[in-house]
Amino acid sequence: MESKGTYAFVSLGCPKNLVDSERMLGKLAQDGYTLVTDVDGADVVVVNTCGFIEPARQESLGVIREMLELKEQGRVGAVVVAGCLAERKHDELLNEVPGVDQIVGVFGREEIAHVVDRAIKLSPSPSGRGDRGEGDQRSLFRPAPVRALEDTARLRITPRHYAYLKISEGCDRTCTFCAIPGMRGKHVTKPIEEVVREAKELADDGVRELILVAQDTTYYGLDLYGEVRFAELLRELEKVDGIEWIRVLYLYPIYFTDALIETLATSEKIIPYLDMPLQHINDRTLKRMQRRVRREDIETLLGKLRRAITNLTLRTTFIVGFPGETDAEFEELVAFVKDAKFERCGVFTYSLEPGTPAVKLDGHLSEEVKAERRNRLMEAQQAIALNWCAAQVGKTLDVIVDGPDPEVPNHVQARGHADAPDIDCMVRVKGKNLQPGDIISVKITAADGYDLAGRAIGAVR
Repeated sequence: MESKGTYAFVSLGCPKNLVDSERMLGKLAQDGYTLVTDVDGADVVVVNTCGFIEPARQESLGVIREMLELKEQGRVGAVVVAGCLAERKHDELLNEVPGVDQIVGVFGREEIAHVVDRAIKLSPSPSGRGDRGEGDQRSLFRPAPVRALEDTARLRITPRHYAYLKISEGCDRTCTFCAIPGMRGKHVTKPIEEVVREAKELADDGVRELILVAQDTTYYGLDLYGEVRFAELLRELEKVDGIEWIRVLYLYPIYFTDALIETLATSEKIIPYLDMPLQHINDRTLKRMQRRVRREDIETLLGKLRRAITNLTLRTTFIVGFPGETDAEFEELVAFVKDAKFERCGVFTYSLEPGTPAVKLDGHLSEEVKAERRNRLMEAQQAIALNWCAAQVGKTLDVIVDGPDPEVPNHVQARGHADAPDIDCMVRVKGKNLQPGDIISVKITAADGYDLAGRAIGAVR
């Protein structure tokens, strides 16, 4: 097939957005477009944006403006903006970055090829294509689906041996600080058989580590089946040949059934790593955040998980400087983090999000106070993380190889169960003939800050 044109693609934001990017890449490839790695000279550039918090929006706008500057110089034909920032701002975005040729919302992603067709047709390009007309539609938005979109036939951005699998879309939570429901719609569960079918497709494409994502993974199934069925989904995914590791992200601390905990604890494929954003621990702040969970509930759940799952790594995130957070409430959070000893922890300052209920709350804090609290909490967590790393020295851990170490000859970069791609740390491994996707036992010989170092022992699996 003769190529319809060349396109470059920039994917920003979270793993859920990355899955959308891979689906759009697949749609464009199927429609006859040719992907290029260098934006210079491309007929069109697609920027899949993040609109979650202000720093992410500024990053997205910065990339868009960079692409528009290349377009002004005649080095890029057209610029298409997709994703969450487009969904959040709608046509208002065209006023903010008027040189954009087309915008398409989150739920218009299935029509990305038609959007790119229109962008190339209406905008002059480096290859000489283009016939700019007047009065043509420059935006495409679709309502949130009543059933989760399928994510098959993706052109994956991740390395061949791991992939993200989205099990649902949207969110029914009403957290007062969060704008995601307005961008992603209500929670819609992807049927179990569809998730398994996608997992098999990924396994056939070489995936060994399957990373499950959603806005709220523990809520899985409630809208579709009338009950949460995440444990059942996990048991079905365990049966997929070729998948060796299953990693679970975005677990909300509600709907943790005993069946789910037992499944997590007894599985041979679900690795002992749980990502559970808690956001705070003080009851009054949790209520103002509308998290629908109390400190007692959180501590009870953490105790159950620690007792049930051997060698568990818990990752969480907290928001500091939420409107009305007092000095005492912040100190309560610091003391909790020191006591809970999370192996992985991220801290964010509260971001005022237009249109969210938290905007109307009293007691908004200065950026200086929020930054100081973030630094203090991260300092407390740093000691915990470094102590955990030091405690791994002398142990034998299973790791999955990501690729050669560019800094150290005869070494590879790998990840243990405690290390999710991009957000956590790495294990630097000395060994011969190790390839991406290999799973091997490693004797940990040293801790290097947050990272570990070791030597390969035993056979590659």
